[in-house]
Amino acid sequence: MVDIIIGGIEPIVPSPHKPGPYGAPVEAELLHIREPRQRIIGPLGQERRRQQRQDPQNGRVLTLLIPDGTILPKDMDIAKYKVMLRFMKK
Repeated sequence: MVDIIIGGIEPIVPSPHKPGPYGAPVEAELLHIREPRQRIIGPLGQERRRQQRQDPQNGRVLTLLIPDGTILPKDMDIAKYKVMLRFMKK
């Protein structure tokens, strides 16, 4: 007897390896690139965003996907870490 499952997916299993050392390269997929945020003024002349922040004029905002999030530091916080990128052509 053979079970044929159409559209089935592999079961989710925990990652077999332990998190790598901090500072080790992490592969990511680039999902989106956009221009930096512009100042947004609401109807009362005040900034609409809660956090006052101005992006650099020549900056770009990248959206990245890390396929295996278990290799990221458990205590990740924007105040504790900085990210260094290296771009490689496909």
